[in-house]
Amino acid sequence: MSKRDYYEILGINNNASKSEIKKAYRKLALKYHPDKNPSKDAEEKFKEISEAYAVLYDDEKRRLYDQYGHAGIDQRYSNEDIFRGADFSDIFRSMGFDFDFGFDDIFERFFGHRMGFNRDRPRRTRGSDLRYDIEVNLEDAFNGLETTIQVPRSETCDVCDGSGAKPGTSPKNCSQCNGTGQLRTSRRTAFGIFTQITTCGKCHGQGTYIEERCPECNGKGILQKTRSIELKIPRGIDDGSQLRLTGEGEAGNNGSGDLYIVVHIKKHPRFNRSGLDLHLVKDITFPEATIGTKIDIETLDGRIEKLRVPEGTQNGDIFKIRGRGMPGLHGRGQGDLYVEIHVKTPTKLTKKARKLLEELNDELKNI
Repeated sequence: MSKRDYYEILGINNNASKSEIKKAYRKLALKYHPDKNPSKDAEEKFKEISEAYAVLYDDEKRRLYDQYGHAGIDQRYSNEDIFRGADFSDIFRSMGFDFDFGFDDIFERFFGHRMGFNRDRPRRTRGSDLRYDIEVNLEDAFNGLETTIQVPRSETCDVCDGSGAKPGTSPKNCSQCNGTGQLRTSRRTAFGIFTQITTCGKCHGQGTYIEERCPECNGKGILQKTRSIELKIPRGIDDGSQLRLTGEGEAGNNGSGDLYIVVHIKKHPRFNRSGLDLHLVKDITFPEATIGTKIDIETLDGRIEKLRVPEGTQNGDIFKIRGRGMPGLHGRGQGDLYVEIHVKTPTKLTKKARKLLEELNDELKNI
C-alpha cells in the first residue's frame, strides 16, 4: 500500500513554515493522542501524523522528501531514524505534560519500543570498529606482504572474563529495577495516566551492579592493550584498498568491532601505476631512435625483458610488454607494462660528434 502525502496528512501546503508544521501537528496530536482518543484507529492515525511531522520538520529529510518522495526517505532512514530531529518534547509539554523526557521515551511510549533495543533489558553494544593505516612499497603490492602490526585497542579483561567482578564473585541483579535497567513512574494528567521511563540510578541502566570490583580492570570489564596482529596483504592490492579483520576492533559487551586496514602505496621512483597496468619512461639516443635498437627493460619483479625499438621511433612513442604489469587480486589476470620512449638530446658535444652530426644533417636534407 502506498503512503499518503505528508503535507496532506498534516493538512498544510508544501511551502508551509516550520512553525506552521508544528502548529498543525500539535492540533492533530491533541485530537488523536491515544490517551485522549480511545477509538481503534487513533493510535495508527497518531503514528501517521507523527511520522509526517518528523520528516517535514527536519530540513534535510524535508528536502529529500520534496525531491524524491517517500523513496528518498525510506532509502536513507530507518523507521527509528525518521523520528530523530523533530521537536516532540516541546509539543508534548505544551499539551500538559510538564516534565522533561527525551526522544527515546517518546518513541517507546507511542511506538512500542525504545530505539533499537528491548525495553525490558539493558542495552548491549558491540565494540567500536578501528582503522589502521599502513604504507607499503609498490613491490609489496606486487608480491604480497605478510607483516605484524601493533594495534592499541580495548580488550575483554582476562581476569574477570569481562564481568567486571572480582574473581570468585559475580554481578548482582539490581533490586531497584529488577534487572531491567529502567525505572517507571506514572502520573495522572488531563489526558490520562502518563508513564515516564528513566535510567536506573543504582545500576546505571545495566540491570546488574558489582559489589566487589575486579582489581585488574576496576570493574570496567575491559582493558586498554596493544596487540600484535598478523597481517597478510594480498598480491595486486591497490592504493586506498581496505582489508577488514573481523572481531579485531574494540571489545564491547555484545561482541568486538572490526579492524579496517587502509593500504597506502608509496610513490615508486620508476613505475607509475594505473589499475593493473604499469608505466615507465625509457631514454634512448637519437641514433637509436633513428636506426632502431633493442633495449633491456627491468620489470617490477626484477626480470629483464628485451624490447625492440623500430627505426624511425619518435619521442613519446609507447610500446607494450604484455603481462608484465600488476597481478589482479586473487589471481584475476595480469596487467601490462607500457614503456614510453624519451629521445634524449645531448647538451654537450665533442668536435668529432658535432662534425658527424653536421654531415648527417646535410645528408638528411637530401632525402
